[in-house]
Amino acid sequence: MSSYSFSPSGDYLMPPSMDYNSVLEHIKALPLIARPEVFGLHENADITKDNKETAGLLFGCLLTQTSITSGGGGADGAEGGGVVELTRDMEARLPAPYDVYEVSLKYPVQYYNSMNTVLKQELIRYNRLLSVVARTLHGVYLAAQGLAIMSAELEECNNAFVKGIVPAAWMSKSYPSMKPLGSYVADFLSRLKFLQDWIDEGPPVVFWLSGFYFTQSFLTGVLQNYSRHNRIPIDQVHFEFTITSLESECEEEPSFGVYCKGLFLEGARWNRETMQLDESYPKILFDTIPIIWFQPALIVNFNPPPCYFCPIYKTSERRGVLATTGHSSNFVMYITLLSDIPQKHWINRGVASLTQLDD
Repeated sequence: MSSYSFSPSGDYLMPPSMDYNSVLEHIKALPLIARPEVFGLHENADITKDNKETAGLLFGCLLTQTSITSGGGGADGAEGGGVVELTRDMEARLPAPYDVYEVSLKYPVQYYNSMNTVLKQELIRYNRLLSVVARTLHGVYLAAQGLAIMSAELEECNNAFVKGIVPAAWMSKSYPSMKPLGSYVADFLSRLKFLQDWIDEGPPVVFWLSGFYFTQSFLTGVLQNYSRHNRIPIDQVHFEFTITSLESECEEEPSFGVYCKGLFLEGARWNRETMQLDESYPKILFDTIPIIWFQPALIVNFNPPPCYFCPIYKTSERRGVLATTGHSSNFVMYITLLSDIPQKHWINRGVASLTQLDD
């Protein structure tokens, strides 16, 4: 019994003897800093914790930096010149706003195809954000050269650009994101291209789940299409999930439902051989999930095999606020991932899927 180990590492054993002094000596010999396994976590949890603490420290250092701006100061300094170049580069990469009216003519509202309505609503949301981004970039570009007055909003944007973070003016109209400025802009442009390809070429065979502003609207549209085609009340329908062996592309769309990609698994990995949830590899914090087949089905017939109900979040923050629609701004839904390990194991691991990473 004294050799019984409470953990895989073998660091936490039964005391060799149960008398008082022996137990005290055994406790003193335990590691001073508890390993993640003590709390049911994977060894990678240490890396995640250290990354978050480092990011918090660096962000705090950024906040201590002062930035002096004025309406007519010009861009004589290195900082001002850098902002001019940065804003000019970002503004040049922005596309024109979507012509929602023209798209409405090409993709009219149809009773049996809710995707047209979903597309139109997404364009309106992204146009709103695109307008704010373009306006503030141009305003800071002019103000940094002394050609316009630096308002409070533009000053906040200017300071954010210097620090490499996303301005509050953008985030007030944006989807949730924890990316730094450069990665945010690249991700934003990828989302706009995803929608433009949809407009030009029709609905994609595989939908990029990360590209939606309001993901729940898209998912509801898929359920609505199924319920209307089969004349079933939508509140009696839900999604069932099949993880395919395809990583990113597929030639043919499914017979019903949709194919989706773009999810990242945190706290575990998807085993491509056993097609089940498995432990993460050491020092690999995230794993991409292959294409998922979202299959609408009757709730009453739901009888899942052993699986883990994995939550989907938009960001690693894993928290949000309730919108007026009743949906969370961060939590999306649960998906079922096959597993021969009890759910409580993965809950202790903190396993979740994300639509985007922080870098």
